[in-house]
Amino acid sequence: MKPLSRRDFLKASALSMGAVVISTGLAGCLSSSDDDDRSVAFTHGVASGDPLQDGIMLWTRVKPENADPVTVDWEVATDAGFSSLTHSGSTQANAAHDFIVKVDVRNLAPGQTVYFRFRAAGKTSPTGATRTLPAGDVSEVSFAVMSCANYPAGYFHVYAEAAKEEKLDAVIHLGDYIYEYGAGGYATEDAEALGRTLPADNSNELLTLADYRKRYALYRSDPDLQNLHAAAPFISVWDDHEVANDAWREGAENHNADEGDYTARKLGALQAYFEWTPIRPVSEGNESVIYRSFNYGNLVSLHMMDTRIIGRDEQLSYANYLTGSGIDSARFTADLTDSNRTMLGAEQLGWVQNAIGGSTATWQVLGQQVLMGRMNLPAELLSGFLDPSPAILALFQELAILKARYLQGDPSLTAGEIARVETVLPYNLDAWDGYVYERETLLETARATNKNLVVLAGDTHNAWASDLKTVGGEQVGVEFATSSVSSPGLEEYLGLPEDQIAGAEQAIALLVDDLKYVNVNQRGYMMVTFTPDEARADWRFVSTIKDKDYGLDTARAQSLTTLPGAGNRKIVIGGSGSTTPTS
Repeated sequence: MKPLSRRDFLKASALSMGAVVISTGLAGCLSSSDDDDRSVAFTHGVASGDPLQDGIMLWTRVKPENADPVTVDWEVATDAGFSSLTHSGSTQANAAHDFIVKVDVRNLAPGQTVYFRFRAAGKTSPTGATRTLPAGDVSEVSFAVMSCANYPAGYFHVYAEAAKEEKLDAVIHLGDYIYEYGAGGYATEDAEALGRTLPADNSNELLTLADYRKRYALYRSDPDLQNLHAAAPFISVWDDHEVANDAWREGAENHNADEGDYTARKLGALQAYFEWTPIRPVSEGNESVIYRSFNYGNLVSLHMMDTRIIGRDEQLSYANYLTGSGIDSARFTADLTDSNRTMLGAEQLGWVQNAIGGSTATWQVLGQQVLMGRMNLPAELLSGFLDPSPAILALFQELAILKARYLQGDPSLTAGEIARVETVLPYNLDAWDGYVYERETLLETARATNKNLVVLAGDTHNAWASDLKTVGGEQVGVEFATSSVSSPGLEEYLGLPEDQIAGAEQAIALLVDDLKYVNVNQRGYMMVTFTPDEARADWRFVSTIKDKDYGLDTARAQSLTTLPGAGNRKIVIGGSGSTTPTS
């Protein structure tokens, strides 16, 4: 199995580029889409993404009654009534690109809000609103951050709530926009009761371009996701499930030899991603593949990274280090800390170092998939994580009590008890804990350049906040991690009863040294707001994803803040509220 090269990525994105047209202003003469008398529908809504100071990518898909090409017009205006048009044009949507149209609108003004829509065969799409990047002095920037949306697992109430946010510069989607599993797979046990089963022609595991396209079509049929796409521009990266579970550079946990060539599967998956998301395609002149930066004036430099597909070495597994007497610590540590071990690849690592070092913005923000904060737990807990049982709950509490006594300097602790607390291992080798040398390189870059670093993460389906420290213990930044849109979290994996959630969260927060906040059982998103004086994360949780009637559970909402400056980068403030029902 050969590695996927940059040329392969360029090929995948180039295959979607036929669906992209550039619009620089009002077209003098449009091809009349009204001449087509076929029945068409804009069943997947509209979307925008990848804002520039002078441009934005617009997206739609038209569904015709046959496979012939369809003429599609677009309009962009400064008002929702479309009385002040700035851009217009027409293009052909065809079966080769799944009847998708992407318009790269240019010659807009910085910080400009515009409205857009499409027309075909006498039908008009929903209206979308979007905005370009601001320039110069910027006083505030707000992002809705989310990840991990599993259609059969529950309703997309999280998307619905994010669409209601009044101050929203962009949606940052950190991956797992779709899931590749078939019917009866991960988190599908309630699908029939919820009316969210996979269609018969797309109920198997995704392997081909056609499979992935159909799965995107299913997800984009969801009205809550459509409403969010119509409300604000998306800035997205993929994680593993856009291809296959626990993907890495040359393979994935969820790809078997009898499922065909992995590179072919990956190319099909990535082509579908470029087609179905409002991302600006890679071209021969773009060396950054999917990793790219968005500069919000002098306030925020947002660097979106690919920690999953292009550069990642295969994940380590504790199973490969087990001996008759336990873990071969020497060999495991040597492999874990190997300076050649990479998650990003040399080219991307150099890019993000240069991007951080070269930016003069107040905040350097990394939008990426997996936890960067150290999540070391007492080693004896790892067997419980690998094979969860009710006994692990009691062990958590026992070790948390020992850790509290240890931190208080209890002189009665025995050497054995101290060893139980001090002997720790990373619990998730799929995260940055499995790629420690490269993580240290990034943290040292932030330290050496004296930048204010905020890392955004998804992937785990739980909400977290951690201080980010170098191996020497120096604080260099913070991490805010979002919960999932619908995928279950630790509460299901560990089998936590409702009445033990609070105790488990307290125990985890106590046992993990740099961890400041955790919510293990609720679905939600983060609003992250930046000003010159602070970066604040507000976690919003929905009361349920298993019922169409739901509320915002602000009783467990949380706000955490970090301040700029070398001595003030720790997470410093927290707060909560009360329950507010919605419908």
